[in-house]
Amino acid sequence: MHNFWNNQEFARTTMQEINTIEILVNKVDELINLSADIHSAFELIDGSVDNNEMLFQEVQDMIKTYESEVDKLQLTIVFQDVYDYNNALVSLHSGAGGTEAQDWAEMLLRMYLRWANNNNFITEILSINASDEAGIKSVQFSVRGEKAYGLLKAEKGVHRLVRISPFDASHSRHTSFALVEVMPEANSDEDEMIINQDDLRIDTYRASGHGGQSVQKNDTAVRITHLPSGIVVTCQNERSQARNRETALMVLKSRLLKIQLEEKEKAMLEERGEHVVAGWGNQIRSYVLHPYKLVKDMRTEHETSNVQAVLDGDIDEFIKLYLLKK
Repeated sequence: MHNFWNNQEFARTTMQEINTIEILVNKVDELINLSADIHSAFELIDGSVDNNEMLFQEVQDMIKTYESEVDKLQLTIVFQDVYDYNNALVSLHSGAGGTEAQDWAEMLLRMYLRWANNNNFITEILSINASDEAGIKSVQFSVRGEKAYGLLKAEKGVHRLVRISPFDASHSRHTSFALVEVMPEANSDEDEMIINQDDLRIDTYRASGHGGQSVQKNDTAVRITHLPSGIVVTCQNERSQARNRETALMVLKSRLLKIQLEEKEKAMLEERGEHVVAGWGNQIRSYVLHPYKLVKDMRTEHETSNVQAVLDGDIDEFIKLYLLKK
């Protein structure tokens, strides 16, 4: 037992698996009991002369609860990857479409922040590259909470928007693209992610602001370049250079972990999370605002005409159906 705890990563993974199994067993027991209650309620309805309407409503409520709990259990079962329970780091990049695409990237940021808030996740914007005209060129934010990565990995890929442009005086229809990248947040004690300090080039610069008191007077923003891979990460959210450096290193570890996972998955012939060009022919989901209203996922064929609800963060059904199909 002593040797078991000496390997922290193995111990953490094993305890996580044990906890997952315990949760599954308890949930299955709850569903069995609830199913028995529904069966008993149906027998009462069949044998009752009075109060059938009240009993029927009670059965309906129990069935809705049963279906909801089964959905949750299905999602718990699909979370089998070792990093599914980790926090997530999400990056959005505007693609083809200029100002339109940059505005679309900002709309997606709002959608994900609202989804996270609705699901009681904690979010923090780590770095943002705002456009001079409208929207954002890119942004990176963290989503903290149980299963954050397991859920959000369903959102990896290119998202396509079709609408009447608010930036076009001729009111013509425009198509815009944005790329969503999702990676698990690397743990601070991740044994496989030891980084040689000689492989890093660390630069500091003044964080951008909106003017007035928000403008940083010191070089608190941090840019870290990982020389072997060419990966560049930045962080300017914190007012302390030390905190920005710590966060940037965490992001770098997460990006290296993402590459490592993709290499393993590619070797297993699984198409998961590969970096693609944000442009035509690669979208995982389309959001059409004109000439009709429709959001459709190309991987599951799931669609809805309630576009506004989706843009307000109601994407749970898209996530669930993709994960169950996968």
